[in-house]
Parts: sequence; structure tokens; C-alpha cells
Amino acid sequence: MEEQFPMIQWIDEKGNLVQEMDQELITEDVIRNMYRNMVRIRTFDRKAISLQRQGRIGTYAPFEGQEAAQVGSAMSLRKTDWLFPTYRDHGATMTFGHSLKTILTYWNGRNEGCVPPEGLHIFPPSVPIATHLPHAAGAAYAEKRKGTDNIAVAYFGDGATSEGDFHEGLNVASVLKSPVVFFNQNNNYAISVPIHKQMNSKTIAQKSVSYDIPGVRVDGNDIIAVYTEMNRAIDRARNGEGPTLIEAVTWRYGAHTTADDPTKYREQQESEDRRASKDPVARLELYMKQAGIWDEEWVTGIKEEVAQEIDLAIEDMENIPPADVNVIFDYVFESPTWTIEKQKKDYVAHMERGDQ
Repeated sequence: MEEQFPMIQWIDEKGNLVQEMDQELITEDVIRNMYRNMVRIRTFDRKAISLQRQGRIGTYAPFEGQEAAQVGSAMSLRKTDWLFPTYRDHGATMTFGHSLKTILTYWNGRNEGCVPPEGLHIFPPSVPIATHLPHAAGAAYAEKRKGTDNIAVAYFGDGATSEGDFHEGLNVASVLKSPVVFFNQNNNYAISVPIHKQMNSKTIAQKSVSYDIPGVRVDGNDIIAVYTEMNRAIDRARNGEGPTLIEAVTWRYGAHTTADDPTKYREQQESEDRRASKDPVARLELYMKQAGIWDEEWVTGIKEEVAQEIDLAIEDMENIPPADVNVIFDYVFESPTWTIEKQKKDYVAHMERGDQ
């Protein structure tokens, strides 16, 4: 199956172009925008980990190492499309236009953090694994019924392919020819479980065969490859040809979340080796230097710019008034059940007593 679904690559680990690039699709401005977005989301990711360690936000899910997959895919979308993220795809939502303040608010445990900017179709991050894939198929089908050419993209990890929702989502999208792209980021681990222990398939892309839809396996650390294949899948969807499954093979350097210790189940030297040889940001930098479009002054400027943007978003997040505790209880059901009412009463009494 690895021969039937070969790894598609446009730029190798040394920054060399290994296929002829579509110059109309991949312009110098697009490449600069790719680099800026990857620097931006990596800076955000590192800052968020620091905030969690300081107790300024809650448990956080890092994504460093997956920047090419998230930026390359999200840059391919139109603002009228739909984006269905997991808890680890805030790099994609940032690229798509989500508010940094709102994303930080989400990681600070606030309901407001699930609300996208006006006009953007971004679903709340899916914490239950794969449950949003059928939703994405349904939203895409609704756009088809409306007569638009808007599409949906659903992000998910390798662990999600072991869930029933993955198969249900692909099946219904295949039957209805929903204009949806199922974008898998295969970072080789579902929390502590390596991929070879959760599936016998040699690739994730080959799972497309069961549903008679195209399956593509791409180097997820090569942003040019991700962007090119994502655009092809989106064009198919917009033209009424139905869904595509993309497997972007990548690697997350850090922990599953800040509550996790990856040293318990993963050899950390492999992460360091991959950072040294396959890093997505460094790879694009090498290509830009070889292509003569690298500008040190410009790079320094964007690093300063994104750092200031992130610091301002943090300040805005921390200036939000304290949460109304009633929200936790009052919006679970249309009319609170007696159990919810009792929980609310007990909690209010607990707070009034100052119990620890």
C-alpha cells in the first residue's frame, strides 16, 4: 500500500525543489505568507506553553512540528468555507483568521473562547476524538444543497482513524459526494499509543479505498506539498467531485498536552533528530534562501511584529472580567434539570462558605 500511496514531496529536507512548482499557485508572496504564518503560530505555541507553566492559562495542547501541515492546509481555504478543528489545530484556525485573544480565552477555560469572529465558520475545537467528522460532512452537504461552492475541512489525528465516527463521516460524505476534505495529521502517536499498535494498515491514505474516494499521502513537513495537494482536493470538492482524504505525515516535538510526559512512552532523541533534519520552518527557510527570496531584515521584522501581536492578545485575554459561574449550569439544557439545579445550589453554597 505504501507503493500505491507514495509520499508526495515538493521540497526535500535540504530545501531543494524536487518537482516543478506551479508558479501561478506558488508565488513569492504566497511563500512569504507561508513563512510568516508558520513563524506566527510557532511563536504563539511556545508562548502558550510558557503561560500554562506560569498558571496563566489551563492545560494546553502544543503543536510545534506540525506548522507546515496546519498553515499549508488553512491557507488554501476561502473565508466562506468551514473549518472543523480538534483541540490541537489552533495554528490552522489562526491562519484562517481566528482571533488570538479568543483562542487564548478558550485555553483559559472560558465559553467565549468557542466563538469565532463574525463571518467565519469555525466550529468549537473537538475534544472528543473524531466526533466532528460527520459534522463536517453534513455542513459540506448543506452547502451543496444550498447551491454554493463552499467546502468544509475536518482536521484530525492518526488516533481518530480508530474511531467509528471517522468511518461514518467518510462513508456519508462518499455517498452524498459532500464537498469536504478530511485532513489527517499523522504524527505517529495517539497520546501514548504508537500508530503500529492501533492499526494494521500501512498508511492512513489507503483507508480511502473503502469509500471509493481519493486518498493522498503527503510530506506534512513540506508546506509546498501540503498547499498544492490541499488546493487540488478543494478544487475537486468545489467542482462537485466529492470528498478527499489527505494524510499529512508529520511529527509533534512536544507532549500531547502540558499534562502529559512523553518521556514515559517515546524516545525523545528521535524528536531532536527530526527537529535537526526535518523541521518544517527550517525547510522553507532553506528553500527561500536557495530561491533568492530570503530577506533577513524582513524576517526580523515579522518576528517582532508577531511577538507584539501575541503579547497584546495575552493582555486583552487577561483583562477579561471574571467569568459568571451561572454560565456553567444555565446553558447545559434549554431548561435546567433538577440534577443541574441541585449541583448549582450546592456549588453556590460551597463558594459562600469558602470551602477548599
